[in-house]
Amino acid sequence: MRAEFFIKSFCRIENGQVMFNGNTIFTTESEIFSNFSKETYRHFEISYPKFFKMDNLSKLAFLAAEIILKNENLDADKNNIALVFSNRASSLDTDRKHQKSIENSGSIFPSPAVFVYTLPNICLGEISIRHRLYSENSFFIFEKFNAEHLQLYAHNLLRTKKAEKVLCGWVEFDGDDYKAFLYLVEKNAEIPHTVQKIESLYYNE
Repeated sequence: MRAEFFIKSFCRIENGQVMFNGNTIFTTESEIFSNFSKETYRHFEISYPKFFKMDNLSKLAFLAAEIILKNENLDADKNNIALVFSNRASSLDTDRKHQKSIENSGSIFPSPAVFVYTLPNICLGEISIRHRLYSENSFFIFEKFNAEHLQLYAHNLLRTKKAEKVLCGWVEFDGDDYKAFLYLVEKNAEIPHTVQKIESLYYNE
């Protein structure tokens, strides 16, 4: 039986590499994410000054989404793309920075610029603003990558016509470790949106 929905494109970012649809399109020797993110931003000639004010989780999600969505020729009035992201650490990396700033300043709210990113779903807002997306968006926390949940949730959004496409995936940033795996689901493409295929792409098998 023919699949109902398909993966149109996918992006992986980890270990200083950016991959799109299985091909490495950018790599750097920078081991520090802040340097890697700046190099990636400049390499793809992105113009969005607010990027440099984002926390690391948002930068990671933003870059992966940018790689995928720049190929969609988005219409400012018709961007019916939902966002369904997940990770394990939530916004822990930023939470640590916020706690440290409290300890250093002695104030409950020492840095609004840090505090605003102490929720993982803020990265969804950054992407939505950038690409003018007004569809549903959700961020889930799991102990490990949960392909079945992403598949079921995306299919429900598409079947109920709450979105025409869904950008799904995993965006994890914790200390020195980072990994983004995002993919775009729609009705007409080539890669079946099955749990097995999602896991195969995520684990780069």
